[in-house]
Amino acid sequence: MGANEIPVSVAAVYTARPTISINGQPPERLAIGLMSMVATESIDGLAALELRLGNWASHESGAGLAFDTGSDVALGAAITVDAGPLGAQERIFDGRISGLEAIAGEREPPALIVRAEDKLVAARLARRTRIYTDVSLADLVQQIGRGLGLNVDARDLPRVSAVFAQFNESDLAFLRRVLARHDCALRIDGQSLRVSSRIAAGATIDLALGSQLRRVHVAADLAHQCTEITASGWDASQGSHFTGRATGTQLGAGRGVSGAQLLERGFGERVEHLGALACVDAAEADALTRAAFDQRARRFVTARGSAEGNPRLRAGTIVALSGLGARFDNSYEVLECSHRFDLQAGYQTDFAASSAYLAAA
Repeated sequence: MGANEIPVSVAAVYTARPTISINGQPPERLAIGLMSMVATESIDGLAALELRLGNWASHESGAGLAFDTGSDVALGAAITVDAGPLGAQERIFDGRISGLEAIAGEREPPALIVRAEDKLVAARLARRTRIYTDVSLADLVQQIGRGLGLNVDARDLPRVSAVFAQFNESDLAFLRRVLARHDCALRIDGQSLRVSSRIAAGATIDLALGSQLRRVHVAADLAHQCTEITASGWDASQGSHFTGRATGTQLGAGRGVSGAQLLERGFGERVEHLGALACVDAAEADALTRAAFDQRARRFVTARGSAEGNPRLRAGTIVALSGLGARFDNSYEVLECSHRFDLQAGYQTDFAASSAYLAAA
């Protein structure tokens, strides 16, 4: 085990089979029939679940389908997944079943694929056209969240007030677009829609190669880096031209030398202009250029890996990777993760993460 790693369980051998509940109850037949599970989430919100169940069982009247009409596994049913060692499990998914697929053939036993989405599914299902006039970003999120029947936890959002236009977009697509513009992320946390600035760091999990970190692919690429981002426009209220500039303010997880520094050192200055984004005044231009620069900078170093199954490893957490050498031993923000279980490999967590820095150039 790595020097800073916290064990997933204090037991040398433990059962990591997930606990799946339907409408608040864990059906025994579902636990027996579980063949595989994949629960995925990202910082863009809307987590998804896929289960593969063996769909054959003995009944009082003889053998037949285990999950047919009348069973607990039904479209619209509430479903939760708790993962980790028994006795110390944590919830990794909470949503409703939105899809069912049957698989059967001459040379394979029947199986049932169960698909589910979390509570943000309500924000995906309907398209709307609406204009929000002179509201702050926090107020916009509150209005949409309440309309979806969700509690809203909005933290550290930029103080921006504007006219926001939603044209034939789902609430989820609209929120993603507006929040990405201002470098914010959203996700469901329990019963709440949590929206926060990307500079708000999550918990840190240490992963060492050869221990809890089973494999990893790390890459540093200057192709999309720049040394400065600009945006300009015309302020109608002031009758003047304005320009916003950014060279990096909140680059997030990690330490060392940034992609912008290495780009300037090796290739010289590269300035990117945001010609496609409209700005109403200098304050908005400054906010947009900061968000655009920081988003690009944070993707300088990317890591994709697989680790021992860990329910604490979630989108938005920070992973401190070690055992990769002086260049890549660093902290990375998790952008996506998948919690996987099957009867061959057991429980593992796959993740995609990024950092703005090389620890050593």
